[in-house]
Amino acid sequence: MAEVCVISVYVPDMKKALDFYTNVLGFKVEKQYGAKIVSLAHKGLPFILEEKEEFITSDSSNKGVVLALKTENIEQTVRVLKQHQVEFIVDRPTPCPPGQFISFQDPFGNILEYLQFD
Repeated sequence: MAEVCVISVYVPDMKKALDFYTNVLGFKVEKQYGAKIVSLAHKGLPFILEEKEEFITSDSSNKGVVLALKTENIEQTVRVLKQHQVEFIVDRPTPCPPGQFISFQDPFGNILEYLQFD
């Protein structure tokens, strides 16, 4: 059974994003993982802002919100997704602050990630 474990919002400008999410929406910064990744305080699921240089533009069908699903074995998850001919964005487990991730698209072009925590 799949389990959503993180909600990420990709932004082109972290300073502007932090201003909006904290001063306008009222979130508090929980932890900063360097200049480009910030975790906002949120009950339940981690809520991450991540600055991306290759930000998805406003005319794109994907606006930059990503659901991360939890996996206990990221290598096996990659194999299963490849068997189903899933279109990958990142097909090798890649380090990130909480562990490793892979990124892929659903049949409609929505971006999803699998995350294995350290």
